[in-house]
Formats: sequence, C-alpha cells, structure tokens
Amino acid sequence: MEFYDLGIIPEITEALDEEGYETPTPIQEKTIPAALEGRDVLGLAQTGTGKTCAFAVPTLQRLAKRLQHGKNRKIRALVLTPTRELGVQVNDSFRVYGRYLPLRSTVVFGGVNQGRQVNALRSGIDILVATPGRLIDLMNQGYIDLSHLEIFILDEADRMLDMGFIHDIRKILKSLPAQKQTLFFSATMPKEVTEIVDRLLSNPVQVSVAPVSSTVDTVNQSVQYVDQIHKIDLLEKLAKEIPQPMLVFTRTKRGADRVTKDLLRRGISAQAIHGNKSQSARQLALDNFKNYDTQVLVATDIAARGIDINELNYVVNFDMPEVPETYVHRIGRTGRAGHSGNSISYVNYREIPLLKDIEKLINKNLTVLENEKYPIEDKSEKPKQKQRVKKAPAQKKPKHNPRSKVSQEHSEKPDRPQRTRKKSDSKSKWEAKPPRDSKSKTTPKKKSRSNAASSKNETWSNKGKSNKNKQSTHGRRNRNYGSKKAK
Repeated sequence: MEFYDLGIIPEITEALDEEGYETPTPIQEKTIPAALEGRDVLGLAQTGTGKTCAFAVPTLQRLAKRLQHGKNRKIRALVLTPTRELGVQVNDSFRVYGRYLPLRSTVVFGGVNQGRQVNALRSGIDILVATPGRLIDLMNQGYIDLSHLEIFILDEADRMLDMGFIHDIRKILKSLPAQKQTLFFSATMPKEVTEIVDRLLSNPVQVSVAPVSSTVDTVNQSVQYVDQIHKIDLLEKLAKEIPQPMLVFTRTKRGADRVTKDLLRRGISAQAIHGNKSQSARQLALDNFKNYDTQVLVATDIAARGIDINELNYVVNFDMPEVPETYVHRIGRTGRAGHSGNSISYVNYREIPLLKDIEKLINKNLTVLENEKYPIEDKSEKPKQKQRVKKAPAQKKPKHNPRSKVSQEHSEKPDRPQRTRKKSDSKSKWEAKPPRDSKSKTTPKKKSRSNAASSKNETWSNKGKSNKNKQSTHGRRNRNYGSKKAK
C-alpha cells in the first residue's frame, strides 16, 4: 500500500516522497483513514512507530480544506506534548509534511523567554504545538484563544501523567470547545490514562499496532551483570570498540553529569542532556549528536523524549529504570522504521528485581552477555532484603549504690578506691572533713549575715560618701560582693 492509497492529497504525498517515505507503517495505515473521516482515534503505539506522521498528515489535510489568511488566523489544531524536545520535533514534522500548504504552525514551551513565541502567535497560526505549563501561562496572559479549535491531539499521554501534568491537562480540557476531533496516543494504558480517555473521546476508533507494553522485534536486547562501580568501565570499552553514536540513559540528572565527565576524562566525546540544562545547551547537544560530532549522548528519561535520530544503533541503560514501562520508551529510540538496533542494560546486584519486572512486562528474557573482567557476585540469585540482626542486649553494669553493701571485690575497677558514706550526728550525710590549713588556697567559709555586714562597712567606709551612695544602688548584690572584697 502507498500513501496515496490512503486518500492523501498530492501536496502532502509529494512532501512525503521527498523525505523518503515509501509505504505507511501499520499505525499510519490504520490511523490516517479514520482521522480523515473526522473520527476520534485512540492510538496505542510505542515510540518510533511513526505516530507523529499518523496524526500530522490528516490534521494538515483537514485544515487545508478551509484556509485562513493573514494575522486573523485562529488556532484550529492543538498538539500537547510532554517535553520541549518532543514539541520541537512535532512542529518540524508539521512544517516538513505541509511545506506545500499555506498553513502556519509554531511551538511554545517553557524554559526560554516567551517574546519570540508571543510574536509568532500574534502573526497568526493554524497549528499550535505546546507543552502544558507554557500553554497555560500564555492562556492566562490572553495570548492564546482556543475557542475556535477543531482538532486536539494529545501525544504520549502516559508520559505526561508520569511527569505530573494531570492537573494541567484537566485545566486545559476545560478551555476546549465541546465539538472537536480528538486524537489520543499513548504507549501504555494505566488507570489514569483510561479515565481521561473515557472523558475525552467519543466513540473512538482504537488503533493498536503492537501488544501494549511490548518492545519492537528489530531491537536486540541484552544485559550485562556488573557492579555499579565498574559500569563506566564497560561503557568505555563499548564506546571504543564500536565507534558509533550511543544514547545512554541514567536515572538522575546528577548521574548524567557524572557519567559525561567520566567519559570525557577517558577520551570519549560525550554530552549530557537533562532538565537542568538550558534550552540552547540542550539543542546544541542534540545537534552535535545528530551531526555525529558527539559519540555519546547521556540523557534522563524525560529529556530524551524528543530525540528522533534515524539509524541510531545503540541504546545503553546505564541505570535500570524503576518503572518497567520506561524501559519500553528507552529502547524505542533505536530500531525505528524497520531499522535494526541494539540495547544493552548494565544491571548491578540491587537492580536484578527491576530487570525481572521488565522481563515480565515484555514477556521476554533478555540475552545475558558475558562479563569476565568485571563479574558481579551472586548474579544467579535474586537479592534478598537485608534483615536487621537483633543484637543481644548488653549486660548492664552494676550501678554503684553508696547505701548498698557491695564488696569491693565485685567492683569493675578494684584498684580504684571507693567513696564511702558514713553516718554522723550532723545533718550532712558525708563524713565531716578535717579543717584545712589556713595557708592553702581554698575558698573561705561563708560568713554569717552579721559578720558580712560589719566587714562591708569597714571596707566601704574608706572610700568616701560617694561610694556609700553607690553602695545603696547596688543592693543585695553589692553586699555579697562587699563581703568577698573584705576577705
């Protein structure tokens, strides 16, 4: 089957021919006819199956039936994407497929100054590609009006929910007109996605090109068991033995930066891309990777969603994902459009349960590659949870009770003399101490109030009347001080 067999107009088929599109992929073959009829579509497809073309082509053709001109154009199609990279990719696809149509499109996303985006909106557009956060900001400022919307496309809905956009999506849905066509695409169908589908779609045509949560057959999936400290050694060895572009996934942004620095120290060209990078830095890293100026691109899951590179042969899971569905998204970067690809996962001892969950999800066991140089210990067994070993309670040391008749033989330190109490006729419980030598530097005994007063008068009488006045202001504290001074 050819694209023109799907009822696509010549202006679009010509652009597809120039881009090297020969035959439609399964999702394109099933989605385009239904979308051209104006039906709602629920597409269940993994990344790299050609779904961008599947919703872009019918959108362009439907909008081309009634053209707008000048600055008075109204936004008639909205595409919602989870990341800025994916948004840029989708907008580029609209421009490529519709190069021979007088339609305008633009993309808005956060992380950059909104000036250029506002200018593009003011010039008039037909198709808007946006991330949820920036879309809501511009709507609140009055730059975006969706009251004339005809087509709404939600791409990678499951990833949006993972990123916490559920509240933003609900807010956006309230701003959309009731009468519209909706094209909904997701790689997986968790419960939250199902709830949105039931609310948003009306009698949709369900298109599923592969079992949900499956991986494409064109990707050779393998695993190497290795301790965490030696993962970078295996990655260095792979990059030097196979000098091809590689996309490496880490679990955190800090991990991406650390892996990049380690590779650069070992003489391998590498760049990192994640949410903390500026938009210009991320775009530069992508361009260098696409132009083969950088061999290794280290990315987090969210930042890699917009990476679309033909004939990317290697994807490396430096850290195993905690969510099994994320594995499907990761390796979907390779093996696209019928091309073969390879994915290698580095699994340490603690990540073995994550690997088991992934194999259960995709219903497939990954091929184990030998790792003789950096073997992992006990790789055949599933790691057991560490159990806290209860320590035996320490024996309490016998407390010394002065009143108890404990012999000195039971004392812990028999050589040390024991303090003993002796009863006396006085009120004190301790034995009366012998009188100290008057010449020794000891604190004198407290005088009675009468003696202290007499001593105070003798001391202060020599200092004149002014000092007597000062004495009266000091109060009780000076009386005490005076008694010490008298000493």
